[in-house]
Amino acid sequence: MERALVNLTAATVAFSLLFLLSQSNPPTSPPPSLLLPPPHRGARPSMILPLFPSPKNPSSSFQNTRRHLLKSDSKSSNPNARMRLYDDLLLNGYYTTRLWIGTPPQRFALIVDTGSTVTYVPCATCEQCGRHQVVKLIGSRISFNQDPKFQPESSSTYQSVKCNSDCNCDKSRVQCIYERQYAEMSSSRGVLGEDILSFGNQSELVPQRAVFGCENEETGDLYSQRADGIMGLGRGDLSVVDQLVEKGVISDSFSLCYGGMDIGGGAMVLGGISAPSDMVFTNSDPVRSPYYNIDLKEIHVAGKQLPLDPSIFDEKHGTILDSGTTYAYLPEAAFVAFKNAIIKELDSLKQIRGPDPNYIDICFSSGSSNVNVSELSKIFPTVELVFGDQKKLLLSPENYLFRVSFSLCDCFSFNWEFCSVLNVHYVSSNFLHVILIKHSKVRGSYCLGIFQNEKDPTTLLGGIIVRNTLVTYDREHSKIGFWKTNCSELWERLHRTGGQSPSSSSSGKDNSTVESPTTSAAGGSSRYALPGEIQIGEIRLDMSLSINNSYLKPRINELTDFIAVELEINASQVRLLNFTSEGNSSLVRWAIVPSESSTYISNVTAISIISLLAEHRVKFPVTFGSYKLVQWKVKPNSQQ
Repeated sequence: MERALVNLTAATVAFSLLFLLSQSNPPTSPPPSLLLPPPHRGARPSMILPLFPSPKNPSSSFQNTRRHLLKSDSKSSNPNARMRLYDDLLLNGYYTTRLWIGTPPQRFALIVDTGSTVTYVPCATCEQCGRHQVVKLIGSRISFNQDPKFQPESSSTYQSVKCNSDCNCDKSRVQCIYERQYAEMSSSRGVLGEDILSFGNQSELVPQRAVFGCENEETGDLYSQRADGIMGLGRGDLSVVDQLVEKGVISDSFSLCYGGMDIGGGAMVLGGISAPSDMVFTNSDPVRSPYYNIDLKEIHVAGKQLPLDPSIFDEKHGTILDSGTTYAYLPEAAFVAFKNAIIKELDSLKQIRGPDPNYIDICFSSGSSNVNVSELSKIFPTVELVFGDQKKLLLSPENYLFRVSFSLCDCFSFNWEFCSVLNVHYVSSNFLHVILIKHSKVRGSYCLGIFQNEKDPTTLLGGIIVRNTLVTYDREHSKIGFWKTNCSELWERLHRTGGQSPSSSSSGKDNSTVESPTTSAAGGSSRYALPGEIQIGEIRLDMSLSINNSYLKPRINELTDFIAVELEINASQVRLLNFTSEGNSSLVRWAIVPSESSTYISNVTAISIISLLAEHRVKFPVTFGSYKLVQWKVKPNSQQ
């Protein structure tokens, strides 16, 4: 799904943006909207609609003053909110993070979106909100976990934002409301509330009060998407970033790092980080556009500059970087030049039809079914984006190609006989039928993930462009930085460096094994002490289950897969050591080991895994009864 950039038609518009727009000779009549391409492979169409001053100021809790931005360099003493990203760009169309709202915390899976300025989740009172689910693959099966709606009455710290002169109010003039409308006619409407936002136990930033949207109505793709809602990272007073900066708890900067073609997930940091020395920066002018724009001047394919006037990338809204858009879209002349250059470089490859008959994709067969992502550069040309200061961002093939693979498809209208003909895996929940379709395809085929932006001159760069790239939005200094890296490994590096430059490394010196029963500290929160920063080679977990051994034995592999999914690690990282009988219960011993792409587990990840199980935040299916984490042990990496 592609997240359209937002038109704030009946909703809130940040004062700072209004100020900037008012200084840039606003038109006397609304300019035409910016049409981006129709949805690709079932994804939502993108559209950038310009922001206009609304009749009321959106910020019901902030003063109408220009913001004094904080330092975001390495000398800043502000903490970071370091958060994991989930999902896969092309399978899901977006990346999500986990945000906890209220007291006690209620968890939500939210799309990270730099094109949206409000964070919103379904409200318990919403009768027109979709049944959002976390859909997980466990081997050849699909697991459904329906996320609950936010329940204000269950949070002791929730406060509604009362109607006032600085917001749009409901018909009864009791509460402040918001509305977001998207190009493909989906929308979100609801009330504004204020509560404590928690960023997870892997974040340095303590929970903070913030304003968010509690939805009372969803339409279109917002209704049917599996993610619960949106985490707005755009420019605006209701943006999570702006609110945290206004409170003085983070620097005016944030970073995103999307996983690559083979591995999804990634990392997000709210606040400043020490930029790697070889990070490539380009200007991002907030006066030029309310969206995050970059100063793109040239595109090179295989070292050759495309024959384009640099001004082509500066027309209308310029070049926009949007985390919520899946693919990239170029003005017509730029796309034609890019497409022709790629085809010329690949004249030895067979051009084939794309996976979706509804679209004319430009696809190639590599001639091999087992091409590693790292080897694609031997087949496909490199691409360079050249910025105004002549600094270059190198794009590898995974930054402009998508590989044809499987997809999850809604099967509301299909019946079992039809699904059988398609040779698919079929499962059913209480209210949703889903099929896992494997495309009939030419193995080793790849398609361009860059498309023509219809007749619109704006350049829109979506998530595919920045896969395996750390992108730092340094808003204080009006610049955006790019640094090529392995984003799945970056998560571990962010933890062990304690907020230093992600390019730095450290190694522990303590080879002792740490063992402890689960204990609770005063106040009810568990503490899991590890001896400094060691490189962990194994986490051993002893777990008691309230089911007997004979019942568990034929289901042990299923339980192993389920634990991997709930801990959000690879199935290969969960190893069953043994299980024994204790009367009507069972005692199971597991080992959690590093992923194939890493040699150790960070302290923060280990503590997260232990706390999830010790505090019963992992919910087992009823077939496995209840569980208790009896004891845990960590062992250092043998290579230390």
